Amino acid sequence: MTDASADPVHAFIAKTVGDHDVVLFMKGTPDAPRCGFSAQAVQILDHVGAPFVGVDVLQDDALREGVKVFTDWPTIPQLYVKGEFVGGSDIVREMFQAGELTALLNDKGVPLGEA
Repeated sequence: MTDASADPVHAFIAKTVGDHDVVLFMKGTPDAPRCGFSAQAVQILDHVGAPFVGVDVLQDDALREGVKVFTDWPTIPQLYVKGEFVGGSDIVREMFQAGELTALLNDKGVPLGEA
């Protein structure tokens, strides 16, 4: 990860992931995803009952590019749990299918609601 203090976009990303247990940087919003990968990530988080904050990167070009630099990860969506970058939609899907996503959320102390 980069030095968040040198860039206001990175400072916003760092504050957002620090303030919320689960954050999904995505295209669109949780209620209206604007790409299939973001929609899939939202469906998985909803299915496991994880409360999360969705951040629409399409609202700001600097944010859309900045989040990729912040994690050195080229694609969106990007999932963070307790301030830690987990991965993109493929990793989230694979972790969900293997039962690892729920285990990670439980291990990190994220309260899961009813799906």
